Amino acid sequence: MIILTIIVFILIFGALVFSHELGHFIAAKKSGIKVEEFGFGFPPRIFGVKKGETTYSINAIPLGGFVKIYGEERGEKDTRSKFAFYNRPAWNRAIILAAGVFMNLLLAAVLLSVVYAIGIPTIVENGQSGNFRNIQVQIVEVAAGSPAQNAGIQIGDAIQSVAFNGQTQQINQADEVQGFIAMHIGEQITFTIRRGNETLVKDLTPRPNPPQGEGAVGIAMTKTGLVSYPWYSAIVKGFATTGSLIVTFIGAFWALIHTLILKGTVTTDVTGPVGIAVLTSQVVKLGVSYVLQFAAIISINLAIINVLPFPALDGGRLLFLLIEKVKGKPINFKTERAANAIGFALLIVLMIVVTFRDVIKLF
Repeated sequence: MIILTIIVFILIFGALVFSHELGHFIAAKKSGIKVEEFGFGFPPRIFGVKKGETTYSINAIPLGGFVKIYGEERGEKDTRSKFAFYNRPAWNRAIILAAGVFMNLLLAAVLLSVVYAIGIPTIVENGQSGNFRNIQVQIVEVAAGSPAQNAGIQIGDAIQSVAFNGQTQQINQADEVQGFIAMHIGEQITFTIRRGNETLVKDLTPRPNPPQGEGAVGIAMTKTGLVSYPWYSAIVKGFATTGSLIVTFIGAFWALIHTLILKGTVTTDVTGPVGIAVLTSQVVKLGVSYVLQFAAIISINLAIINVLPFPALDGGRLLFLLIEKVKGKPINFKTERAANAIGFALLIVLMIVVTFRDVIKLF
């Protein structure tokens, strides 16, 4: 399972970063700007093939890709060449910079469309009928420090049966679990759960006086099933869901920044590569639909982060273009380069802090 998690983690990050850079590459090519290199993965280079003006390379670190656009790093416009990035109009450069974000959103829509086609996990209400399959009572929340967490029960686990003193009850509804727990407060009971392709047995003892809102075991459950849609409906739903998630995540980011500025604290849990790797290990156990949804959510988050008006990000460079249009002339190159360098350094510091927090959570 560890090897599979590593592979899925690399595939997800590779696909997200690669699609982002592919957006820049296509937009630059369509604009007639010279692209010096389009690389899959990050250096050191394994090998490369030059076709026309562009070198297509395969690199050793398989976590995405990069695009080297001619004239992108020059301090002044190359007035001798129409193929240089900084010799193009601001609107053209803006399209190229925004193309990576667009590709991440497009990738998310495609992934979600596939999920709707193969089967998306859906809550099954009591008495609801429909084209559901793989119906199960699934755990959607586990309270910290609860008997369930201490027993090793995780979000996404499906409860197959509960037992006490050798007497087993098969589970079809969430209220059956609740009723069984209520009858055995303070007594050790056994949960048989399915986690991916594994069947696990977990022993725990319901608490007589649990914290408010947690329940005796410390879990929240719901009945779920998979629902598939025809390909044409799946595409519509995939794109519609992407739009809805964009609005939701923008609101979440705004609340995060607003709270950070006003109170100096972060109330939302922020995670980095280590935390994402841990989450990847969990969704891999749940199945393909969950992995694809997870990748789509990360892709949307990556797009929103990249478009923020912060130096070193695409959004920061778009902000500089806006300032250029307002002023009527480009920002001094040394000033822009210094701002991007400082922004990049701050992002690295933030990544180190978030990674440190993620590691601490593991222990």
